[in-house]
Amino acid sequence: MSHTDQQFDQVATICRNIFSKKMKDYGSSWRILRPQSVTDQIFIKANRIRSIEIKGVSKVDEGIRSELIAIVNYGIIGLIQLELGFSETDDINFEQGLELYNKYVLEAKKLMMDKNHDYDEAWRSMRMESYTDLILMKIYRTKQIEDNQGKTLISEGVDANYFDMINYAVFGLIKMEELVS
Repeated sequence: MSHTDQQFDQVATICRNIFSKKMKDYGSSWRILRPQSVTDQIFIKANRIRSIEIKGVSKVDEGIRSELIAIVNYGIIGLIQLELGFSETDDINFEQGLELYNKYVLEAKKLMMDKNHDYDEAWRSMRMESYTDLILMKIYRTKQIEDNQGKTLISEGVDANYFDMINYAVFGLIKMEELVS
């Protein structure tokens, strides 16, 4: 499993670099997003992936890989927003943004490694399309929880769903990196 550990780190570095560059370009403008808006952003990305998978073609010059990276990054933004609440301004600086980003990447990795141990790397036998469908399912679950003002009877909360979306996107990115290697 150390190979998965390293692969997670490689993909996380790619995602973090994009997040970092966007923070330099835009600051923390994403801080104004309410959690429901973050969920909708992830929905847009996952829905586009599914559309490309079904149609077999993309008319915009960004493919599935960039959308998976966006899902990871918006998932982390969602977790930050759950922790801090949304803001009326871009109220955190670059260093604070990266510190929070790194915190949630480490939490996502720990969760993934724990589940990976229990599920014996079953994700490696899954099809790419399954990651997309599972992310979309998690989005619909999250929307329902949000509509219920965060209350659940037996289910995990919004944060757990964001973590799962992040990790399914990471699995997809790892598989894509393996195809290139």
